[in-house]
Amino acid sequence: MEKEFVLKIAVVGAGYVGLVTGACFAETGSEVACVDIDEAKIEGLARGEVPIYEPGLTELVRKNSALGRLLFTTRLKDAVAGARFVFLAIGTPQAENGEADLSSLWKVVEQLAPVVEPQTTVVIKSTVPVGTNAAVARRLAELCRRPVDVASNPEFLREGSAIDDFMRPDRVVVGVRSAETAAALRELYRPFQRTEHPFLSMSPESAEMTKYVANALLAAKISFINEISRLCERTSADINDVRRGIGHDSRIGFAFLFPGLGYGGSCFPKDVRALVAVARKLGVETRMLQAVDEVNDEQKHVFLAPLMKELGQQLTGKKIAMWGLSFKPRTDDIREAPALVIIDGLLSRGAQVVVHDPVAMENVRQRYGDRIAYVEAAKGAYAALEGSDALVISTEWKEYQHPDFELMKKLMRRALVFDGRNIFEPEQMAAEGFVYYSIGRAAVRGANA
Repeated sequence: MEKEFVLKIAVVGAGYVGLVTGACFAETGSEVACVDIDEAKIEGLARGEVPIYEPGLTELVRKNSALGRLLFTTRLKDAVAGARFVFLAIGTPQAENGEADLSSLWKVVEQLAPVVEPQTTVVIKSTVPVGTNAAVARRLAELCRRPVDVASNPEFLREGSAIDDFMRPDRVVVGVRSAETAAALRELYRPFQRTEHPFLSMSPESAEMTKYVANALLAAKISFINEISRLCERTSADINDVRRGIGHDSRIGFAFLFPGLGYGGSCFPKDVRALVAVARKLGVETRMLQAVDEVNDEQKHVFLAPLMKELGQQLTGKKIAMWGLSFKPRTDDIREAPALVIIDGLLSRGAQVVVHDPVAMENVRQRYGDRIAYVEAAKGAYAALEGSDALVISTEWKEYQHPDFELMKKLMRRALVFDGRNIFEPEQMAAEGFVYYSIGRAAVRGANA
């Protein structure tokens, strides 16, 4: 009996994007090999140990590994042998000058050249500046002494819902140079597009730009509403009322118009800065993009002034509890998280900081060591409040949104709350007897608080 054809895919880079990409493609029946230079990570993945927190990812990895459809290796040659597609999911962190650091990507390109096969399409999944696809294609052609098909396929995954975003994308964007490559990628993504959302084929340059512009625009909406929230605080306006007033305009919408402590994570900060750096190289001034970044940095500090107003300029001897450390719920990612800026500010003023987060505690422990105190997730968020002079909420985890207010007041030395995600209502907090600060709304003081 003739062996059934199985599509072979290699994913270079077993980080956040690479793991999600590999596991989701394996779910459609393809044979996927994920390759990474980190031996300890690969060994752990082979045992079903996923090093990042992403809902549903561990189950998907273990299932497809057990079925033999998802393999992990440190050998690039083995991973790409016979592959129809090789996805490059290499990290492109921010360099000191704000540009994307492509050094790891170029190392992979050099290593890929001797082993990439003629039938293989190399697909750049990494977020890279405009022109990178063309440069990679030129370099591979030089090293291979033949043309190599290089496509771009930017990812639009939200941490905390990445599996759903991959399985049910609102659109798939590919940058290609031929109709044949577009057709091949359309077929690859067909299982994920049964909801009729568009498959958008364009030039590699347009695809590269699309990724940066999407993140920059979303970041701009966040910085815009946060800047307006500061204006609301100086007036009698309530930012939540204002948000509702504009969000029902179909031209504006509600997405990313939630005031808070600013954005963080691995994408928005570095992508905005990288786009600014690209524009600077091209002689284009990007005043709006620069302002987006500046406003966001300032927003992460907004609670320090009112906190010192309540507790004093020097916080020595004061105990501050923090709920939430990750930059958003449903992830353990603390990169550029507002919580870290707040912790740094509190420590520099002599405060004792006690923190709780459902999943990000270990990442914070690696950063701060014994400089702050940690509450075991199993003990619950209330344990952080014992003897505290204030509570700062920096991440809107669901488990924080319906607390026992009477218990909170019994545990805290002072009923003082700084809500960086507006998960409570001022009138409710005043009625419960708290001094309550939030974003874009006037502070309130309960009776005897």
